[in-house]
Parts: sequence; C-alpha cells; structure tokens
Amino acid sequence: MASTFYFRAVGSDGKVRSGSLTAETDRVAARELRKQGLTPVYVGAAQKKATEWKLPSFGGRRRRDVLFFTQEISTLLTSGVPLDRALSITGELTERPEFRLIVLDVLRVLKGGRSLADSLATHPEYFSDLFINMVRAGEAGGSLAQVFERLSEFERSRDDLHSYIISSMIYPILLATVGLASILVLLTFVVPRFGSVFEDSHMKIPVPMAMMLATSKIVMTWWWVAALVVVGSVVAFRIYTQTTKGRLAWDAWRLGIPLLGDALRKAETARFARAMSTLVANSVPLVQSIAISAGIMNNKKISGALTEVSQGVKRGEGIAGPVKRSGAFPPLAAHLLTVGEETGRLDAMFARMADIYEADTRSAIKRFTSMFEPAVILVMGIMVGALILSMLLAITSINEVAV
Repeated sequence: MASTFYFRAVGSDGKVRSGSLTAETDRVAARELRKQGLTPVYVGAAQKKATEWKLPSFGGRRRRDVLFFTQEISTLLTSGVPLDRALSITGELTERPEFRLIVLDVLRVLKGGRSLADSLATHPEYFSDLFINMVRAGEAGGSLAQVFERLSEFERSRDDLHSYIISSMIYPILLATVGLASILVLLTFVVPRFGSVFEDSHMKIPVPMAMMLATSKIVMTWWWVAALVVVGSVVAFRIYTQTTKGRLAWDAWRLGIPLLGDALRKAETARFARAMSTLVANSVPLVQSIAISAGIMNNKKISGALTEVSQGVKRGEGIAGPVKRSGAFPPLAAHLLTVGEETGRLDAMFARMADIYEADTRSAIKRFTSMFEPAVILVMGIMVGALILSMLLAITSINEVAV
C-alpha cells in the first residue's frame, strides 16, 4: 500500500530541496529520489512545526545537536558529497541557530587549512575527545565516511539509553513532588481552618489534631528557615561535588545505593563498551582508547579505575585481567573481554558487551522504578492519610459536642 513520505534532498547544484512523494516504503522513495539526481537526507513522516510542550531535556540539547550533525554528515559523505559542501548543507539544515553558528565556524576553520578534527576541537563543549580522535583516525586512514557512520551509531545508542533513563525517572520524581505539595497545602491552608474552629468554641482539641496544628504552625512560621537550609545545602553540595575528593565520594556512594547503584554501574559499563567498540574498530590504539573512554564516563569512581586498567595494558597484561582486578565493572565484562582477546575480535566483543549492558541497564532501571514508585505512593499515602484521619477525628468530636 502506497504512502506519502516527506523528504529533504540535495540536488546536483548543492541546493536543498524538500517536498513529498508517494511510494510503498521509505527505501523505495529514497531510490526514486536518486533516480531524479537527488541525494536524500531525510525520508519519512512530515515533521511537525507546531509548538509542542516538552519536558525538560536535562542537558540533552547539545547531545541531540551532535547526533543530528553526525547523521547528516554520515549520510552526505556516504553519498559522495565533498566534506566542505556536506558541512555547508548541514549548517543549512540545522534548525537551532546556536548550533548552526557552530557548524559554520567549523567550516570556516576547515577552509582555513586545518583538518576536520582540529576544526571540531575548537568547540570541545559539543565534540568530545572520542569524537575528535575518531575523526582524526578517519582522516588519516581515508575512511571518514565509515567513521561518521560508526559515530552515528554510537551517538544514537548513547542518546537512546540516556533518554530511557531520564523518562523512567520522571514519573517517580513527579509523583513525590505532587505528594509533597499536597501535604504542604493541607498543612498551610486546611489544618489551620480546623484549628480556628476549636479555638473559637473552646473545645478540647483531639491529640492527633493538636499534633497536626503544631506541625502546621512550625511550617508556617519557619518555612523560610527551611527554604534557606535547603538552598544552602544544595549550594554546599554542588561546591563539594565539584572538588575531586567530593566527586569521588559522591560517585562511590551512588554506586552503593540498592538497585539504583546496580543500574548506574551497568549504564557506565555500556557507555565504556560502546566507546571502546567504536574506537578499537577504527584502529585507535588500545591505551589511547581507554584514556578517551575514561574521559566520557559520568562516574569518576569508575573512570579512575580505568587508569589502573590502562597501566595493566601498558605492562602487556591485555585488558581482560586489569578490568577484572579493578572491580569497577560487572564480572561478566571481564569474561567477555577474555573471549575477545582469545579470538582476536576485541572490537566485536566490546560491541556485544555494550548491547548486553544497555539491555541490562533498562532492566535494572525498570526494577528500581517498580520498587521506588510503590514506596513513594505508600509513604505519601500514610502522610496524607494521617492528616485526613486527624481532621475526621476533629469533625467527629465537634459533632459529639453538638449532640
């Protein structure tokens, strides 16, 4: 059954064209565009331009910009478009003005006589050491199109895993926030009204209601102190975790949290394995690959352990033994790397390890949220229930006096 596909393509004159055509599949549509002398950049559903409400991206905007950049450059280079023209087209296709300026600046530096890797290195806030070293290796080996294809796969896998973790944690956090807000509303608006009824009638206040009134008065009187304490604690925590000692202590503590620590360790293992697979497959030396991979790790406790792994590789011990001794990664990782060393397919085994631990990370996050959500509901239910029960007892005592 034929469908309508939206497309963006580059003509032989280098101009970007867009429109729609009817075909059975997106691949058939792309084939038809090539017959017309166009290089397809995007073939799929029509992109929505309407304003949409979105949840915060938690710093993911730059990551998605790099993913878009990598995919576009990979597609254009594979299609035979020259590098400078590919960068120019990507700049035109970029929707975010801030990132368009970055792409055009990279193009400017490239035309000034520097390599693409050096041009990308002028913007380290967007392009990591892994990205730059991969591009440098691709330029040296004359395989830049293949390198961008691998980088595209790497960025896509990393973005998918990051998005899954964030989306899984949004609901429990939102649930806890709403529950806490409900309790504050009851304490500051509802409970004081019941207190005024007892004060006006000079009736004896039930013990549960008296406790709620005391809590309400404390909240209403000293809320600003609590707010200052919270803000001060957050600021102090951020300052502490920006130090080397503080960040190591915080990362080590996070790894020890039941369920969540296991998920974090597996996520870091997947990130390490995916980076190593991409680098080793592109013939980047093993010691250099480990150093680059350590630089993109989020957990400094684990990235610090990679220094010992690198030293073991330099001593000729291979990578499986040092990884096992470090204790930073799950036991299966060392066994997989042993097989990879024995078969001479270390890059393929790193890729397999990344697939395994990305799937395990999803399972671990799911287990954590399946335990965390009921716990939040239970705690909030008990607190709200206690407030409501105390108010019901107060209403009952008022009715008894009236009778």
